[in-house]
Amino acid sequence: SLCCFLPGVSLVSLQSREKPRGCAGCNGKIRDRFMLQALDRYWHEDCLKCACCDCRLGRVGSTLYTRANLILCRRDYLRLFGVTGNCAACSKLIPAFEMVMRARDNVYHLDCFACQLCRQRFCVGDKFFLKNNMILCQLDYEGGHLNGSTERQP
Repeated sequence: SLCCFLPGVSLVSLQSREKPRGCAGCNGKIRDRFMLQALDRYWHEDCLKCACCDCRLGRVGSTLYTRANLILCRRDYLRLFGVTGNCAACSKLIPAFEMVMRARDNVYHLDCFACQLCRQRFCVGDKFFLKNNMILCQLDYEGGHLNGSTERQP
């Protein structure tokens, strides 16, 4: 999905005769005197939040970032999707705004985040080891790489 830099959050005054609008965040009716308008929808001031850090995004005129159906603050958007440089495994450039994996100071394409000996891909929660700037699965780390061997031992 494409990323969007969405200009502005605007503050809208609810007119006294106007029917309360539904909040895009909580689906409740907005009965406050003011509401936020962003992403072509209306929000309670407390409901327009970053999906990662929960900070309020309701500053008038602030820019929202959205990708993969997430609404994010600038800091989290850049942390998750920002320019990161070259992949530590393949050395190729990682395009701006591509999701990445990190291990210490190293950054990897999602497809490159695998054991560099057996090529096993890691899933969320899998253990991995960083040895001599190489990502290793537990079997390769424990099975001989410590003594300098680069071959997997049974």
